[in-house]
Amino acid sequence: MRILLVEDDPTVRSFVLKGLKEAGHNVDQADNGKDGLYLAIGEKYDIIILDRMLPGGIDGLNILETIRGQKNNTPVLLLSALSDVDDRVDGLRAGGDDYVTKPFAFSELLARVEALGRRGHNESAPETSLTVGDLTLDLLSREVRRNGQKIDLQPREFRLLEFLVRHAGQVVTRTMLLEKVWDYHFDPQTNVIDVHVSRLRQKVDKPFETAIIHTVRNAGYILRPAQD
Repeated sequence: MRILLVEDDPTVRSFVLKGLKEAGHNVDQADNGKDGLYLAIGEKYDIIILDRMLPGGIDGLNILETIRGQKNNTPVLLLSALSDVDDRVDGLRAGGDDYVTKPFAFSELLARVEALGRRGHNESAPETSLTVGDLTLDLLSREVRRNGQKIDLQPREFRLLEFLVRHAGQVVTRTMLLEKVWDYHFDPQTNVIDVHVSRLRQKVDKPFETAIIHTVRNAGYILRPAQD
């Protein structure tokens, strides 16, 4: 793993640096808050080991809060001589993933670093968009585009289309739509689904050459990409 070690105590820094390199890790180091912040925001690391109290006018929590404010989710292990419960809670609430108090055994530190590394590799980036053929849904802005053209949808229409897109190529039944889009666990005996699908087709299919929302007789609906 590529690790950033930010620690001002030369004895501790040398001790940790030596152990991490012997364990096969690639380590960059900084001995003050300014340089630590520069590396943390300018480089890509698998793990950051961060001392809480640092010289240079920028402490460990300042660095942590800055990188979290930039949506940087690199796992951070805090090192500190501050062992009170409140100090540990402050570090974790600021965005720390683990907290080790000094003095510590290197074997424990290494185990915690490797555990954070495994966690980081197992976590995938949050899903922010869906794309099927020439249709794209932005899950954050709730914007829909087909062939680059923006399509304005009402909230329920967006939920309906999102469900169809997530199940593209599969037949989606009325029961599935009632439960997942309308939160109904019974059939209200209305044509609410037909009405909304018709409105959705007017916006997603009609202005374009190829329809992508299809009715499957006596079964439900299916969304097929335009190029298929």
